[in-house]
Amino acid sequence: MPRQSLTGSTVAGMTMVTAGSMTANVAAYVLQLVALRWLGPSSYGEFASLLAAQLVLAVPALALQSVVAREVVHGKGTAALRALGYRCAAIVGVIALVLVPVVSAILDTGLAPTLWALAAAPLLVLLATEQGLLQGSGRFGELSVVLAGAGVAKVVPAVAVLAAGGGPGAMLLAAAVGTGVMVVIARLLERRRGDDAGASAVIGVATVLRASQVQLAMIALSSVDLLIARMVLSDTDAGIYAAGAVATKAAFWLPQAIGVVLYPRMANPAHSATAVRSALGVLVGLGVVLVVGAALVAPVATMLFGDDYAPVQGILWMFAWNGAALAVLQGALLSAIAAERTQLAIVAWVGLAVEAVLMFTVADTVAQFVTVAATTATVTAAVAAVLALRSARANRVATG
Repeated sequence: MPRQSLTGSTVAGMTMVTAGSMTANVAAYVLQLVALRWLGPSSYGEFASLLAAQLVLAVPALALQSVVAREVVHGKGTAALRALGYRCAAIVGVIALVLVPVVSAILDTGLAPTLWALAAAPLLVLLATEQGLLQGSGRFGELSVVLAGAGVAKVVPAVAVLAAGGGPGAMLLAAAVGTGVMVVIARLLERRRGDDAGASAVIGVATVLRASQVQLAMIALSSVDLLIARMVLSDTDAGIYAAGAVATKAAFWLPQAIGVVLYPRMANPAHSATAVRSALGVLVGLGVVLVVGAALVAPVATMLFGDDYAPVQGILWMFAWNGAALAVLQGALLSAIAAERTQLAIVAWVGLAVEAVLMFTVADTVAQFVTVAATTATVTAAVAAVLALRSARANRVATG
């Protein structure tokens, strides 16, 4: 893979991926805002908690994209990597069916909405395979198109269903159908690469499982507060917390282009130390900007969310702080997957356990929930970042 300059092609790649992910994020936020206004706190709480459950079950998709991108950098062939994606999608599909009644009971949601939420998980795995192929080969222009298209294809049908009077279940079904359409489009885009000249050795699902436990820890940390809020807080307060979590999601997902573009360099031992240092530095700086920005725009939160969500206005910056810290943690964990040193996930698992215990034992208001989430994420991210930097430096020395 050709060496990229942080001031040249890397910046161009970040710009393209940012454009794609921003389009997807804007579409997602439109869906969140429309759902906030039209569903009301109780139904929106159900919708948000099912999206969080969907994200947790789709963890193999995030891990698979990272594994596929890494293996492309290492010379593996498209056919072998796509076959890996099919196997993972089949496994996730079976697990999704088994978990429908379990998730429905835990979150107190209807069986049909839960089914449609989890049905999207195997489709997301297939989509991640195509995204990983594009990412690993440095085709960030096409990747940006897929990222944007995935967001739009998921959101537009859901908004249309909501406008027609549908509830959370119908919205989730429409979003799943849109995701399936985008899988086909992404496959057609990826096929433009040409002949598959890479190694064709079979890649085991265990490789994805190791990366999945890293991503699972990350996604669990970014979602557990919403799930526990649904169980501990009243329906109204859980909906209010879910509204504030929109800022968390924004601060978490907006910087994702940094990790996406620098990840192939993290997977290359010759450039990993510089890439990890650059990624974490930019993530911290951008996080500060996003927290300050959330504090400045907080006065208009009530106007956007509606009067029912007024209590979130004064603490919106804390939700953004939580998301910014999680973004730094994600950067550190991505470097662990790139270097196949997934033991770094232990830090995130410990952070998750601490956060869950505190939320069940000492937090019973919206403000207390977000305080626990932001503090835990910050400490966990700081520890993981230090360990990731040390690991990258050690890897560079070991490879000469």
